[in-house]
Amino acid sequence: MSKSLKRVRAALEAVGLPDTIRETGQATTAQMAANEIGCEVDQIVKSIIFLGQTSGQCILFLTAGGNQVDPIKASALAGEPLGKADAAVIRAQTGFAIGGVSPIGHLTPPRAFFDPRLKDFGAIWGAAGTPRHVFSANPTDIVNHSNAQVADFTSQTH
Repeated sequence: MSKSLKRVRAALEAVGLPDTIRETGQATTAQMAANEIGCEVDQIVKSIIFLGQTSGQCILFLTAGGNQVDPIKASALAGEPLGKADAAVIRAQTGFAIGGVSPIGHLTPPRAFFDPRLKDFGAIWGAAGTPRHVFSANPTDIVNHSNAQVADFTSQTH
């Protein structure tokens, strides 16, 4: 088991959430993960990381699977221009590889924002530290344990 997956499992345990980690096989998109899990695409939490151009810090946007981050809204929320965060910066700051960035269990918890669309569901699925693993939790638990601010930063893609 990967160190990242273990860290997410430990983070779930530390806050009293059940271990609901599941493997998603070769799913590489939110829709593929939703098909594998048997849920709606918007129940899949995409963890989108930008790099604050002023702060140099990763900023996490937890987005419903069918939405995408609107860069203008995201930058306004972050209070600074945002740029692309490369794989090395993401790994160094969060401890996760691209595709496996979890809402919880970060080495250095980033500032985080949460798509309100995710609150429409009783359970949502976020990456569990690897590109092939997800966990399920109540949206309120994810907001609380990721210290995310619920805010509108998306544009719908469907």
